[in-house]
Amino acid sequence: MKIAVYPGTFDPITMGHYDLIERAAKLFDKLIVVVGDNTAKNPLFTAKERVKMIKEAVINIENVEVDSTSGLMVDYANLKKASALVRGVRAFSDFEYELQMALMNRRLNPEIETIFLMPKNEYSFINSSLIKGVSEFDTDISPFVPKNVAIELKKKIAQNKKS
Repeated sequence: MKIAVYPGTFDPITMGHYDLIERAAKLFDKLIVVVGDNTAKNPLFTAKERVKMIKEAVINIENVEVDSTSGLMVDYANLKKASALVRGVRAFSDFEYELQMALMNRRLNPEIETIFLMPKNEYSFINSSLIKGVSEFDTDISPFVPKNVAIELKKKIAQNKKS
């Protein structure tokens, strides 16, 4: 069985992420989407909330599981007997960072390959930070995130404005 891990912060999951999940799920017998704990980021949603949103978004993709971890992704991938890490690349600037990560991961565990996928053109400019930013202004983000995420993001933004 060919297993891949698609790690990310997913704060929140976007249609770009969803596009990569759909496509990677066709390439592997099992795809595990993993919400990682990135200490360099200050997430809007808790890891538990992000896992829940992703699970709801991918419910119709049979070979996709959703999990979270706070450790190294190569260690997680090894634990799950995955042979690959899936990473999204939107632009050349993404590639520079992703190449560094892929080379470090290869050094840490040469048995795990990194696979780069590009999202569809219509999602290539989308990232979670941009989505959160425009959401602050009560903008319609429904074309850019799964339906359940648009609802949860609107709630979270309203909740934060009250605080």
